Amino acid sequence: MQETTIDPVISVKDVVVSYDGRRVLDGINLDVRRGETMVLLGGSGSGKSTLLRHIIGLERPAAGRILVNGIDLATSVQKDLKRIRRSIGVAFQNPALFNSMSVEDNVALPLREHTELAESTISLMTWMKLVVVGLADFGSHSPRDLSGGMKKRAAIARALALDPEILVFDEPSAGLDPIVAAELDELILALKHAFSMTLVVVTHEMPSAFRIADRMAMLYQGSLIEVGTKDQLRSSNHPRIRQFFDRVPDEVVKNAVIDSYFERYLKEGLQ
Repeated sequence: MQETTIDPVISVKDVVVSYDGRRVLDGINLDVRRGETMVLLGGSGSGKSTLLRHIIGLERPAAGRILVNGIDLATSVQKDLKRIRRSIGVAFQNPALFNSMSVEDNVALPLREHTELAESTISLMTWMKLVVVGLADFGSHSPRDLSGGMKKRAAIARALALDPEILVFDEPSAGLDPIVAAELDELILALKHAFSMTLVVVTHEMPSAFRIADRMAMLYQGSLIEVGTKDQLRSSNHPRIRQFFDRVPDEVVKNAVIDSYFERYLKEGLQ
């Protein structure tokens, strides 16, 4: 396993985010160590994707700070913010490839937009990224000709285009069959070790989470309820973590609470 250091490449400090008066993130504190894979877990509406958008600088928090390599995204000047954004590659849940462009042109787009490299250099770098994700023979194809798993790989190649220090995934395995999802997990692990990157991954897929994570952070209703290694979270007794890992519906938990209340009420009433 690649070694990580305690040096945080991403530091989230007391972050508060509100939409229409409703707190979506409530005082989040989280450090992502250089060289590790941090997996963000939580149910729908827990704040995972909101936290991800703030980490990559798409939004600014109402309060608190988010530092990437020591630079505060909320207060940094445009020059520093642009440099930080270039150091972060993002692969969203929807690959968002342009069907009007070839796969290689999709991957080359960040290089053409953000560098002044010669076209011959861009072509070589694009081919190298396609090799890395196993799509070297599909550069001239349209994204519409690719399978779901291949589109995800193409999106990863595009996220790698600028040789980022940090790679962010939002539900990388969503919509994929178990075999393709497992192959994507292995690609993510290979990328981390080959390029010594820091990875932040949002996922609901527990087999993928336990395969790729160094540490996990569990969110619930906008709060961070536990951070630790996958073994620490696997053995946690926190009721919400147990509910999430054991796939227990809210209605079952609610009924258990009601049953416990009435049992205690009847017992006390008979005394």
